[in-house]
Amino acid sequence: MLKFWLAIDSLFKKTVGLKPMRRILPLLLIFVLPIAANAQFEKLKDSVVQLYGVVMTADSLVGIPSVSVMVKGQNRGTITNSDGVFSIVVLKGDYIEFTSVGYKPKLAHIPTDLDGNYHSVIQLMVTDTMYLPATIIRPRPTRQQFERDFVNTEIPADEYEIARQNTEASKRRILAQTLPRDGTEAANYQLRSAAARSYYYGQSPPQNILNPFAWNEFIKAWKRGDYKKK
Repeated sequence: MLKFWLAIDSLFKKTVGLKPMRRILPLLLIFVLPIAANAQFEKLKDSVVQLYGVVMTADSLVGIPSVSVMVKGQNRGTITNSDGVFSIVVLKGDYIEFTSVGYKPKLAHIPTDLDGNYHSVIQLMVTDTMYLPATIIRPRPTRQQFERDFVNTEIPADEYEIARQNTEASKRRILAQTLPRDGTEAANYQLRSAAARSYYYGQSPPQNILNPFAWNEFIKAWKRGDYKKK
């Protein structure tokens, strides 16, 4: 199409000049573009095919319901009704996939040289048989063995049990000694230390060896066994 317009433009430049060409070109576009669009539409219209048919079992010729009928490579398709009948619009040259649970998939091709815009198909599907290994289920030998296994079975802790274990006093003390401080705790510690230094600025701070509250905390920690663990 581009070569055609270049040839027309060169011809008009040689014969009638540049300015008349600019005046005539819009008129040519008005008349030629609808013709090209109509030809393109007719070509597309000729490639559209109304496909309809029925999907049945190969052994008993019974309609298979809910079979997926998809155009390969496109997110477009339909399913069969309760009698196995379907209808879908496709293009010439498309591949149609038939899939259903329990049946082997099938692939059908729409001929490119199809005469007309309608095509019917009877698709037969073969049962997909799968053989699984045998499973042998045996009962418990005795009731006493079942009771023993049932009582001794270890059940994993649920979320509530894990939360209860994490909030125990002993575990919290261990976590407090091992886990590092976060930003808020570190900032509060620095502020308290700065306030204590400012409070006792210019004088000797008191010794905790004479503080009864400190002795109380020391005795409690000693009874808990904190120093033994260290």
